[in-house]
Amino acid sequence: MSIIVKMFSKANSGEVIRIWNEVVKEGNAFPQTDTLDIKNGIEFFEGQSYTGAAFDDETGAVVGMYILHPNNVGRCGHICNASYAVDNKMRGKHIGEVLVKDCMKKAKELGFKILQFNAVVATNEKALRLYKRLGFTQLGVIPKGFKLDSGRYEDIIPHYIEL
Repeated sequence: MSIIVKMFSKANSGEVIRIWNEVVKEGNAFPQTDTLDIKNGIEFFEGQSYTGAAFDDETGAVVGMYILHPNNVGRCGHICNASYAVDNKMRGKHIGEVLVKDCMKKAKELGFKILQFNAVVATNEKALRLYKRLGFTQLGVIPKGFKLDSGRYEDIIPHYIEL
């Protein structure tokens, strides 16, 4: 399977929104609690600095996506933030790695100097291994920084990499 990442478009919005909503509903990675519908989903994804959609080159299916945007404003506006989602039926196929690498490249093209993740949930072991392998630096641990749907709190581990 070959993965190609392209810019989000309205033509693939339904699949991108579906994949995003899968992660939101799982309740163990994204801070968002509300799912997106087609209208607010298109507005949300078009409002990012960049939204990438990952396609299986053989089937044309959307298999993942990411959003990229500033992490802050003004004097800290050179730092960006991103979120990644992979179709739950396609996980374990290194699609996340393709998304992160594409995001790093796109962030640099857009003039960002640092990519920072504010809230990598400590139980997201696959993401933690990937970020380590790609050279991200862990900034420490924020105890109980993420509230799971069960009401239990989980630690978060911020990361960054210079682009």
